[in-house]
Amino acid sequence: MDFGLLILVALIGLVSGLGSGFLGIGGGSIRIPLLNLVGFTLISSFGMNLMALPVSSLIGATSQRKNIDRRLGEYMILGGSIGTVLGTLIAFSLSTAAMLLAIVFIIVSILSVIGMNLSYIHPNISEGLKPSFASLFSTSLACNTLTGMRGGSEGSLFVPLLRTFNVEMHKAIATALFAAIFTSLVGILLYWSQQELLIIEGLVLLIGSGIGSRLGSMVSMNTKPRWLQIGLTLLILVLAGLPLLKIFIV
Repeated sequence: MDFGLLILVALIGLVSGLGSGFLGIGGGSIRIPLLNLVGFTLISSFGMNLMALPVSSLIGATSQRKNIDRRLGEYMILGGSIGTVLGTLIAFSLSTAAMLLAIVFIIVSILSVIGMNLSYIHPNISEGLKPSFASLFSTSLACNTLTGMRGGSEGSLFVPLLRTFNVEMHKAIATALFAAIFTSLVGILLYWSQQELLIIEGLVLLIGSGIGSRLGSMVSMNTKPRWLQIGLTLLILVLAGLPLLKIFIV
């Protein structure tokens, strides 16, 4: 067993947990490109990310429970769970197409940035959008189909999705974390059935992510929403290209 690699995995978990708790992104937008960068395949990175996702999301959601909108979260869980199944099955069929999976990762990241900043990009469209069962069910299904194709990092689109519907930033973060707990469990069952989970590495990642998520959530509650939005936008843009960059370097 490569203990040096396990230490790297633990550090990745800690950093991604901080991002999860602080920005409500589930951590996958950080975990997946960094795990892939240190040597894991994209499919292995997807599976490890899913192992860490429910725990880090649960810790973050518990820390910010006063901001959770359960009604909106339930809509997202229903649609998102179906999307997770569809997206994960597609990811399995594309497991050897690293370039295509990396491109999907970038597309999802760009959609995240657009949704997060729609009120600034096109305020006229943004003002007319309100959360409802139909709108959140359908868009969560579509979002999780895409995120399922890149390892089930639901939070990376859940927060921008809620912000697209003008949900306040702190409420969007807490509700996204709440919904990600349940939709990620669906993905874990699928990866387990396909024997695509690295158990030891995933547990190390989970522990690091849990610690980071708790610390990040404590900081998030005392941070202004505008800075949270800017931070999430920049983080997604910086990390989006890492899987594709690795392919070209190798």
